[in-house]
Amino acid sequence: MSDFYQTGVVATFHRLNAENQTTIETKLEQYAEERPIALVLPSLFSELKGQALQNIVEELKKVNYIKEVVVTLGPAYEKEFIEAKSFFSVLPQKTRVIWNNGKRMRKIYKSIESEGLPTGLEGKGRSAWMAYGYVLSQHQFNAIALHDCDIVTYTKDMLTRLCYPVTNPGMDYDFCKGFYARVTDKMHGRATRLLVTPLIRALQKILGHHPLLAFFDSFR
Repeated sequence: MSDFYQTGVVATFHRLNAENQTTIETKLEQYAEERPIALVLPSLFSELKGQALQNIVEELKKVNYIKEVVVTLGPAYEKEFIEAKSFFSVLPQKTRVIWNNGKRMRKIYKSIESEGLPTGLEGKGRSAWMAYGYVLSQHQFNAIALHDCDIVTYTKDMLTRLCYPVTNPGMDYDFCKGFYARVTDKMHGRATRLLVTPLIRALQKILGHHPLLAFFDSFR
């Protein structure tokens, strides 16, 4: 982590001791036997050609605590969907690829909308929610993890630390959000720095203290 600062009401677990990673992973494997974990990967077809996703797949091959991987694929032709299934078939975990703009999925989206529930615009958010629906429909999983497919510096340790707080029965967490520092010659996080944080701080000044605003302001 980039620093040791605690921001408000959301606890931050810093990576103070990298040597305990094996211990954490071993415990997580034990917890996952009783509290199964599914991993959702929202992916564009173009990312299959990138080095980042190839490395992610290699790292996931070493992970034993994930019961199922659900790849929710962005806009793709049928041949690209078939190629994506082949690409992810090397994973040792049970793996499902959701073709979001395929014929069967389009019928599902239309069926949902016919009940008066808008599914929103095509994109990563909608694809992720459809994957969540698939996972929850199985009634098998206690936790759902999600991360992008373009993390250049990805290691399996990132996934372990993401899953551990919500899987450990001794830790009372329902949600965990991972982050990593990008140390370059550029300023990153423009949406947070220039829009979200100033907007929340302005609302706090206008409305005064509100638990929800304090919660939002605590995220990094």
